[in-house]
Amino acid sequence: QVQLVESGGGSVQAGDSLRLSCVASGGTFGNVGMGWFRQAPGKERELVVGISWIGFTTIYADSVKGRFTISNDTAKNTVYLQMNNLKPEDTAVYYCAVGGRRGYDLGSVGRYNLWGQGTQVTVSS
Repeated sequence: QVQLVESGGGSVQAGDSLRLSCVASGGTFGNVGMGWFRQAPGKERELVVGISWIGFTTIYADSVKGRFTISNDTAKNTVYLQMNNLKPEDTAVYYCAVGGRRGYDLGSVGRYNLWGQGTQVTVSS
């Protein structure tokens, strides 16, 4: 059974960088979409970036465009989220997810049926 395991979160200052990792343990990411989401206290879970392995289509939230980049290492079965120029409003628990439910696009939480446990990112000003 595939499990997603995130790591790389931490507490940083505004302007710093972090790289999050998501490992597909016990399997692969498959050929459906995967995404990075985040959830801040009291807020709904929101898309950070979604990627479709078919054609490598990506969509980024406007708030992270130009600062965050998704990449993958197939040999390591790992997907990364490079986060640069972090801001206090980036503070949240970050989750990776995999799924391809029909009727949902890459940016929709409902598309994804497998989630990691999350990793906390805290950015102080």
